[in-house]
Order: sequence, then structure tokens, then C-alpha cells
Amino acid sequence: MICEECNINEATVHMTKIVQGQKEVMHLCESCAMKNESLIFQNPFSIQNFLAGLMDMDSNFIKSPYGTGIECSQCGKSYNDFKKVGKLSCDKCYTTFKPQLKHIIRKIHGNSHHTGKIPKRLGKGIKLKRQINDLKIELQRAIEEEAFEKAAKLRDQIRDLESNMDKI
Repeated sequence: MICEECNINEATVHMTKIVQGQKEVMHLCESCAMKNESLIFQNPFSIQNFLAGLMDMDSNFIKSPYGTGIECSQCGKSYNDFKKVGKLSCDKCYTTFKPQLKHIIRKIHGNSHHTGKIPKRLGKGIKLKRQINDLKIELQRAIEEEAFEKAAKLRDQIRDLESNMDKI
């Protein structure tokens, strides 16, 4: 798509503006977009700023018994340094700040562990195993909460899925 302003360069910026219910779409090249006063390019997106914003967003973040003065024993980086910069210094930082990182990762991804893609050929078996594992965890919680009717239903579901696993 060609830039609507200079009609020379390829349009890489696509802006949709709605003014008084009227939709206006503009397709501009980067240089014409920079000249356009209605577009602001002073602060490009930064993953560090994004992570720092996420950490400051929640006032009830993780309350550590040590406060936020936790420091990595290997590199000496504090949790406050991580909050400011948005980067960890070494591999030990991941274990040192694990509770805080779990919270942040869960906010961003919706989960704190990676499940990955499943190959189509092997997908049914893997999906079934994951489903069984999830049900077993749920069963354990139901037993701890003494919700025995729910636990019995979960147990039956697990048995059904395990019998299906044998057929695959």
C-alpha cells in the first residue's frame, strides 16, 4: 500500500481516527507520519517501561516478609533495581525474585508455566494427559476442601479419560 500523503513510499503506519462518529483511516509512510502533528512518536514502546508499569500498577503486589529490599546473592541486584529497569542481571535473579516474577508472568500471560504447542499427530494423547493432570490437581483441591461429591465426579472423569488414553 502506498503512502496517501507523498504517494511514493510504502505505507507502514495505519491510523484510524473516529471524530464525531465519522471514521477516518490514514495510511502513511514513516516519514510522513513523523511530520503529521496528530501522531506522537516521542516515546517508542519499551518492554522495560511496560514491565515497570505492570509492577507499579498493583498496589497490593507481593508483600514479602523482607520487603522490596531483596537482593540477588550472585549479582547484588535488588528487586527495586529490577522494577526500575525491567531486566534481570543473572540466572540467580530468577530464583531470588521467583514469587514476584510468578505474579508478573501470570498477569501478562494468564499462567505462570509454559505449555507450548502440541504437534497435530501426537496432539490427542498430549492434550489428554494435560487434561488428566489438571483434573488430578483439581481432585486434590476438592479432597483438601472436603468437597467429596465433586471429588467423586472428578475421579470418574479421570477414569474415563485414562480409559480413553489406552485406546489411543
